[in-house]
Order: sequence, then C-alpha cells, then structure tokens
Amino acid sequence: MSNAKIDALQLMLTDLRTRNEPIRHKAAFRGCQPEFQSLVTSLIEQLEEELHSEKKLLRSGESH
Repeated sequence: MSNAKIDALQLMLTDLRTRNEPIRHKAAFRGCQPEFQSLVTSLIEQLEEELHSEKKLLRSGESH
C-alpha cells in the first residue's frame, strides 16, 4: 500500500536534488548562489526528516 504523502516527499526531494539550471543561473546572476544553495540544503534536510517520520508512522500503523 502506497502513502501519497511519502510519494510527494520523495518526488520533492528528487526535484530539489536535481540540478535545476535555469533557477541556479538566475540565483548566480543575482549574486545569491551561496544563499540559494544553503536554502536548498536546509529544505532537503527538513524534507528528509519529514519523510523519515512519515515512513515510521506508516510502519507503526501497519504493525497494528
């Protein structure tokens, strides 16, 4: 059985980890590439934590 929230989180993480060149070029052009990358890294960490929590909830629900 699939969990839509887990699927959405995994897709978002894949999207963030993929190099999105137009967005990165715009960030570099505006001189905010380090700040942009820092935000992406922070968001990935938050989403990974949420994904881990959702998987844990799903597993605990299946064991009952």
